[in-house]
Amino acid sequence: MSERVAVITGCSSGFGLLSTIELARKGYRVAASVLDLAQRGALDKAAASAGVTDRIKVSRLDVTETATHAAFVDGVLQQFGRIDVLVNNAGFALSGFCEDVTLEELHRQFETNFFGHVSLTKAVLPAMRRQGSGRILMVSSMAGRSPMPGLSSYASSKFALEGYTEALRMEMAPLNIVPVLIEPGNFATDVWNHPENLAASAFDKASPNLERTHRFHRFAQSGVKLSDPKRVALLIADLADRPNPRLRYIIGKDAKILIYSRALLPFRIFEKQMVKKMGIVE
Repeated sequence: MSERVAVITGCSSGFGLLSTIELARKGYRVAASVLDLAQRGALDKAAASAGVTDRIKVSRLDVTETATHAAFVDGVLQQFGRIDVLVNNAGFALSGFCEDVTLEELHRQFETNFFGHVSLTKAVLPAMRRQGSGRILMVSSMAGRSPMPGLSSYASSKFALEGYTEALRMEMAPLNIVPVLIEPGNFATDVWNHPENLAASAFDKASPNLERTHRFHRFAQSGVKLSDPKRVALLIADLADRPNPRLRYIIGKDAKILIYSRALLPFRIFEKQMVKKMGIVE
């Protein structure tokens, strides 16, 4: 059998970078994509430190440029001959109250966090069908199970990804192609560190939510404990070839508390707690 091959998106930092290193350590050949090749420095340094540089191919890929995905996948197949694992990781989080988020901003959120993942998944499925096997790891979020005020755009993109993946898993079950959802809580990554991570009018003086936006951001910056992102990378590396994985994996204490509270509490109580905790009471 040929060496196992993994494709990972969003590898310039965070989960993508760390997962690339962990999968390479496990013996995978990794096709790691970054939005801008000028931003590959941290990945190259980590690969050199881990002694896995020769197992990693770094390429540029913008997940929102869906017309390029087929050619990207063809390039991986030409070089490596197969794709065993796809890790749909690239994404960003847009914050802002619903009234302040424009449709254009919402489209951008979905193009990255949802349509980009769907397009790349569709591009690899023919190869996985021919092989008779494959693993598709979708990096979702605790927000994909329990939305939070101020994060409707991010949560809705992850909700869409959750629904798509659940249906895809049932469709692929007879073909030995296994989609899996990973639902992290708050980890120390740069998912928020994008120019688009705040609705443009969120702090506009004309916004009806200006004061609530200030309170929300004070809450967000008030010492929320961030976990080590390597935990997620290790989970991704494990799930790449774990026999019979579940559909969903929640990771992070905060994620478990939020998701289980949402499932167990009456919504009226949960709603009041969330509004009070996040400081957005009028």
